[in-house]
Amino acid sequence: MTNTTALPKLLRLTDPGLRKQLQALPDSAALIGISTDGRAIAVDINAAPYILVCSGTGGSTTILRTLTAQFLYQGAHALVLDHTRISHLWAKDLPTVTHRGNVAGIHDALVGLGSELKRRTDLDDLDDVPRLMVVINRADATLRHLARYWETFRQEDDPKRSPAIAALEAVLYEGARPASTSSTTDPPPPATASSPVPASSSPPSSSPGSTPASGSGSPR
Repeated sequence: MTNTTALPKLLRLTDPGLRKQLQALPDSAALIGISTDGRAIAVDINAAPYILVCSGTGGSTTILRTLTAQFLYQGAHALVLDHTRISHLWAKDLPTVTHRGNVAGIHDALVGLGSELKRRTDLDDLDDVPRLMVVINRADATLRHLARYWETFRQEDDPKRSPAIAALEAVLYEGARPASTSSTTDPPPPATASSPVPASSSPPSSSPGSTPASGSGSPR
């Protein structure tokens, strides 16, 4: 028997029951769609702290934005690394978001990752520490730019390898659950990272498949 139930092409907060389903999700989960029988399909970063988004041109940016806006609403903070400088301007002035676009800024933000990771892992209690989302748009290109940047500006006594990329790898290797950090990338990096930020949030103005919009944060 063929299931003829059509999936909606777009979900909006005005859709019947959708807002209620969003609000029922734990703060570690984000809605990514609705099943044919109306159930919420969500990704839970407590179970899978790394999210890889791959799609055609433009689609992955929208998905990253939709996921990030939901986690901001749930109280998370975010480091958004956007080497295109224009893909995530929606997040630039939000108080719990650190947005970096040029390669020097991305490098500096990631170099600060090591001490933040250490600070978090040294804490006895992370209950009052906001989850830190690390969002990398075009991770492959970002890492290439970081490597080239370090080759250009590295001094004689500096390590050969980019410390920004090394910090990113440290988060992937040991930072997720113990340090309350999570990474969302498009497409896959050999690594991924974060930088400290403080708190507050307002709800996304839309839901999966449409354009979200609000959160909070200014870097510590």
